[in-house]
Amino acid sequence: MRQATLTEALSGFDAVARIWRRRGVFALVAGAVLAVAVAALLLLPVRYLATASVIIAEQEPGANTSAAWAQKIGDPADMESQLLVIRSPRLLRQIMSVPGVVDAVVGECERGRLLGSAEACQRLKTDVGAFIDHVDSRFSIASAGRSRVINISYQSGSPEVAQKLANALTQTFLEDQRTEGANSREVASSWLWQELKQLDQQLRDADDKIQKFRRTKGLMRGANAPISSERLTSIGQQLSQAEAARAEAAARLQEIKSEQERGPTDAPSVLQSRTIADLKQQLTTVSAQLASAAGVLGPKHPSILALTREQATIQQRLVDEMQTIAASAQKTFDANTALVNSLKKQMDTAKAEAGSATLDEASIESMVRDTEIKRQQYAELYKKASELETERRVLRGSTRLVSLAELPSRPFFPKKIPFLAAGLTLAMIFGVAAALLADQFARFRPAAEAAPVVTEAVVTEPASRDVVAPEIDDAPASVPDLPVRAAPPSAPVTPPSLPEPKSHLPSVADVSILACLPRLKTLRQMSAVGAILQGYQPLAIPHVLRLASEDAEFQHSLHDLVHELGLDQSVRPQRIAVTSPDQGDGKTTTICALAEHLAAAGSRVLLVECDLARPAFAQVMSLAPNRGWLRALENGAPLRNEVVATEHPHLDVLPLGAATGPVGDILEAISLDALLSGLDNYDVILVDTPLPAKDDFLAGIDWVIVCVRSDRSLIEPAVATVNRSRALGAGDVGIVVTMTEPERRMSPRPASAAAYAEAG
Repeated sequence: MRQATLTEALSGFDAVARIWRRRGVFALVAGAVLAVAVAALLLLPVRYLATASVIIAEQEPGANTSAAWAQKIGDPADMESQLLVIRSPRLLRQIMSVPGVVDAVVGECERGRLLGSAEACQRLKTDVGAFIDHVDSRFSIASAGRSRVINISYQSGSPEVAQKLANALTQTFLEDQRTEGANSREVASSWLWQELKQLDQQLRDADDKIQKFRRTKGLMRGANAPISSERLTSIGQQLSQAEAARAEAAARLQEIKSEQERGPTDAPSVLQSRTIADLKQQLTTVSAQLASAAGVLGPKHPSILALTREQATIQQRLVDEMQTIAASAQKTFDANTALVNSLKKQMDTAKAEAGSATLDEASIESMVRDTEIKRQQYAELYKKASELETERRVLRGSTRLVSLAELPSRPFFPKKIPFLAAGLTLAMIFGVAAALLADQFARFRPAAEAAPVVTEAVVTEPASRDVVAPEIDDAPASVPDLPVRAAPPSAPVTPPSLPEPKSHLPSVADVSILACLPRLKTLRQMSAVGAILQGYQPLAIPHVLRLASEDAEFQHSLHDLVHELGLDQSVRPQRIAVTSPDQGDGKTTTICALAEHLAAAGSRVLLVECDLARPAFAQVMSLAPNRGWLRALENGAPLRNEVVATEHPHLDVLPLGAATGPVGDILEAISLDALLSGLDNYDVILVDTPLPAKDDFLAGIDWVIVCVRSDRSLIEPAVATVNRSRALGAGDVGIVVTMTEPERRMSPRPASAAAYAEAG
């Protein structure tokens, strides 16, 4: 059981030990691979890379930005199409017409030719397919990141050829883009001018047709409207005036006729005549004279008779004048009636003509409307044709040159630093693989074929006071390989005397492996022990101790550790410091579990925390954050006043605590012996501490336990921690391998003690 645990505990060191054991094979293979890399660096032909850049989908001058154009800018599909266009055989065929390109490619082919005749290179001048195949593999066309810039590169053994070919393809692509854009605009412009010519002829024909129709139908226009409409309007106005005049004449005639029947009157129609007015005035005068004379003269008086005859004459003339006025009014009425009748006839004729003209005008309006639409089309097409003609003359294309290729001064391939780095990496990989394979094959050789090697084995199996022969026979056949130190050639054949270790288990760098603590079963469910080991939020110390106490194999390993430390036979207080090479090696879990195990066995145990960088006791055990030995040192108080009792009656804790002032590196100024003075009323004092640089820091410490995780791949940190512990004044140093995996253990084959000594 112990040997199986050892196999798992040292599995992390196995690979390093196997490589170290076969370091000769590793050095040979790695050196050979590195030599091949250096030779390849020196012998491979040098390649130069020249790169030119163009930008595509750029807004053209004079072109209106549309939604389609905005979508085209940065479209990955458009970028891919442009890359395919640049690599197309059509453009590669066009670069043959660039002066000097074919000669440069032929010269490049002849300089790079190792085997074969020169006819293959000369064929590039005439064979287009061979030329395209030759240059296509050397061109590299790619977009620059997520931009719209395309890099056109060419690789060649000559920097001049690389520059010339890259610039030739770039210029050919730009010219092709400009030509394609100009040709498309020229075709569009020609079509537009042809359409304009047809529209112009159609407009002329339509205007002639309208004029002929007007002449045929007599649809001449007046000042404001067609003549028929204006004539109808004029006749209507005349008819209205004639009817008004007739009505007025009828009224006057009727008035005169009524006056004639009643005799002379003062009617307005009669008074309007100047003659009537004069006659009436004369009649009035004569009547007045007659009346005046009648009062003086007799009826037969000549004056009376003359006035009477004059009065009668005036009255007759008045009657005659009234008849004349009535006859004139009758004529005026008859004339107005005839005029009204004539205008009505003309009105009917004009209405008929206007109705016919309206239909003709509707036809003309339809023709005029079609003509106006064609005129608008003509104007728009003429404007577009003019714009296309202007764009064609100033076109530079949607593709623009960013930069031409410069003459490369440094080789593109091979580059020394990346090439050597890759060679070194391959050398390490092949060396490690060769060393592991050689070690694996060596294990299958019979023991008799192996040459005896006299070594000073770091893995030893001394006799222990508790080990009997059957346990050695049950040891695994394949234990983890550990580093060995080969004896010098002049060393004696007999193995040197080794100090007697205290443990029955193998040792690493002359340090005994005291125990192998298995991984707790609840670690995968984020138990408290797993939280401490993996840096998660710690739980309370009773929970941690309960998890460890429930694991029988863990308790058995702790029992072995207590036995190896000699705590079950010691009669004096023991001081034990627990440290680790790195964070996460299980130092805090190991010291807590060991303290609980010793306290459960009846020993009085004190846990002391000295890890200034990562204090955990206050948080794990739910203690007051400021209580601890730092406060006691600052105040000059005894350390025993800061000791905290736990739920277990035999287990006390001295936490680190917190100081009000700066702490600094206090471990560089004190030693554990001075710190623990006055705390001798305990059977075991366990100290959780890192290793500072103070020379006598571990003076007075009985044991230093170095916790190492089983899955660590390097043994050097553990060896360095052991050597540093000894340099700091430690008495005995031991290793505890933590977090071993029971399910990985295999059933070993029996092996003799000589197998451990010959390991390596």
